[in-house]
Amino acid sequence: MTNKKRWLIVVIYALAMAWVESAVVYYLRSMIDRIEPYQPNPLPIVGGFGRVELIREAATMLMLLTIGMLAGRDWRGRLGYTAVAFGVWDIFYYVFLRYMCAWPRSLLDWDILFLIPLPWWGPVLAPVLIAALMIAWGTVVSQFERRDSHWLARWKTWSWTIIGVCIALYVFMADALRVAGQGTDVLRDLLPSSFNWPLFLLALAFMAVPIIDNVLWHYRNATPLNSLNKENHNEEMA
Repeated sequence: MTNKKRWLIVVIYALAMAWVESAVVYYLRSMIDRIEPYQPNPLPIVGGFGRVELIREAATMLMLLTIGMLAGRDWRGRLGYTAVAFGVWDIFYYVFLRYMCAWPRSLLDWDILFLIPLPWWGPVLAPVLIAALMIAWGTVVSQFERRDSHWLARWKTWSWTIIGVCIALYVFMADALRVAGQGTDVLRDLLPSSFNWPLFLLALAFMAVPIIDNVLWHYRNATPLNSLNKENHNEEMA
């Protein structure tokens, strides 16, 4: 199977997962009257939904990682396909949710993005931008071979991404961190009033460093994986 076909299969899988995720969220929010998440008492206590939802989120991450592990043939490919799956799943989750219940009305609508370890709040546009970066990076590293740089050089590049991820996590959870010591009820009732766009865009720029590095390297001297496989096959036949 060519890498393009692998990429396409991962995308199809992520699209199917996005529909299932959107449907589950649509059902859940309809049951608790929270189609619009940004409203008073955004996380009401309803039976055992809270615990089940936390496990479902963790299971979703495991499923995305699993498809990446199955599609990739080395650690770069596995991480790349996982990133593609995550990005497509995240973007189309909102696309399908919009189709199902007319929400979000705009990319600036607030959403509860995640619950582990604290509630993440942010405009829909924020996770969509990160998802787009993940698709771009995952596509580059899963489709093209790169064997030039020493591990230390790669680590220096990735350190920018780690810094960017930490900053983005802080931005998403800043309000929750501020009231975390006041108890679970306060966290459940939390409604953030502003989003730190300058700091988030700085985080996004840091996270884009490995993408820029890989793209620049590819345009200089990268060899597509499919071409490399054909060359190895021809050598074996000879």
